[in-house]
Amino acid sequence: MGYWNSRGLRGSQLEENLNITNKIYLEQGLAVVQKIPTSIKPIELDPAKGTIKLAYFEEKSTVDYLGNIQGIPVCFDAKETSQKRLPIANIHQHQMEFMEAFEKQEGLSFLIVHFKFCDETFLLPFNILKTYWDNAQHDGRKSIPYADFDQNLRIYPFHNILLHYLEAINHYLTGKEKQK
Repeated sequence: MGYWNSRGLRGSQLEENLNITNKIYLEQGLAVVQKIPTSIKPIELDPAKGTIKLAYFEEKSTVDYLGNIQGIPVCFDAKETSQKRLPIANIHQHQMEFMEAFEKQEGLSFLIVHFKFCDETFLLPFNILKTYWDNAQHDGRKSIPYADFDQNLRIYPFHNILLHYLEAINHYLTGKEKQK
């Protein structure tokens, strides 16, 4: 069981932007993607404020988002870092296991990673993440440097869509097709 303190999980700007993007995708008929809530068990309440002061995660979550994009099942997690690298420690074993099982069922798994220092966001496909993950498990590098993120998979805004990640997915899948 994980620990939750009300100051810790206030929702990231990245997740807020993804939620807005996903709402627009749904309205435009482009995708159906939803945030998966993590169930918590309240332990201590503040009756005066009507808020939870202390709670525990009831079970390990899988990933942040699940959905379907034009016939393609997708699952992904949103990660933010203030550093010039994404620490592998930010990705949990159960998330890797879930994404790998999802891929085996012909779904598409990935991370959406936001680098706060440069205000840039990228799609990181599972197969690339898994290479870094496996290396880290065998005493290799414990992070993915910003410089290693594929600029072709950078996520940009488009009109009223804050994080138009469908373009990055399309670019990734097109490149994958060409490799066959």
